[in-house]
Amino acid sequence: MSVKKNMEDIDLYAVLGIQINATESEIKKAYRKKALQCHPDKNPDDPKAAETFHELSYALEILTDVSARSAYDKVLRAKEAAKLRHQQLDSKRQKLKEDLERREREASLGQGGVNLTDEQKLAAEIERLRKEGSRLLQEEQRKLKEEIQKRLGTLTQPVWDSTLNRIKIKWKADKTDPNNGGYDENMLKRYLKKYGNIVALVMSPNKKGCALVEFSSKEASEMAVELEKGLPNNPLTLKWVNNKPILTTKKEVGGPSVISDRDYESLVLTKLRQAAERQKLIQEMMKEDQEK
Repeated sequence: MSVKKNMEDIDLYAVLGIQINATESEIKKAYRKKALQCHPDKNPDDPKAAETFHELSYALEILTDVSARSAYDKVLRAKEAAKLRHQQLDSKRQKLKEDLERREREASLGQGGVNLTDEQKLAAEIERLRKEGSRLLQEEQRKLKEEIQKRLGTLTQPVWDSTLNRIKIKWKADKTDPNNGGYDENMLKRYLKKYGNIVALVMSPNKKGCALVEFSSKEASEMAVELEKGLPNNPLTLKWVNNKPILTTKKEVGGPSVISDRDYESLVLTKLRQAAERQKLIQEMMKEDQEK
């Protein structure tokens, strides 16, 4: 794996936001958290995201390999110590010191690499990892990509919201007709339930020959609008309140798959909200009657 910056310019612990004594578990956890935020799949228009993601992957690869991390830590500590020493040296002495260190490195290379410096040892470990490939890094990146794809897919998955897809039902009925044209709530349910589960069905309390219905699925709603005719001598007319079906997207990712006893209160609140929704339907129909 190639990285644009030189090894000496990167503090891998700072990249992951962890301490130098972090455990392997803490390293993996920090990698996943940061990589999820800057993964190229989530930031396709941000070129810096790819660079940051590569740095995170590089940090994971080095710091989860015992030999590579040991070599890196030596270089890191040596750099910190050298930084402190440099701050205490004047410019002339500092240049002499740098020249001396350069000659020592050149001499070491001239001996066939027998006495390798810490930097050279680290470079050798990095080259070893590059040749061998990091199974851990590949596995972590695979899991990360799967999680991101799952999240992105769930967030954009179209779902059916019955409150956005109400259907108005009309039939002929005289204002003074006590039988409401031959229809009541039970009869309408008998006609409509064959298409699917009914979430709510409300008869207009003030206007004859009018009702609203919500189905739990798009398929049931579409079939009812297309096929249902009701009584032969007084047919029904079903039309979308919003002229056509509307699909929305999920706003929450994941969630509990099993309802525990502690969720009982939530279930009760759900029932109350359903009752409130029915009342809201009635109020909307009453408001519509007043406007006409």
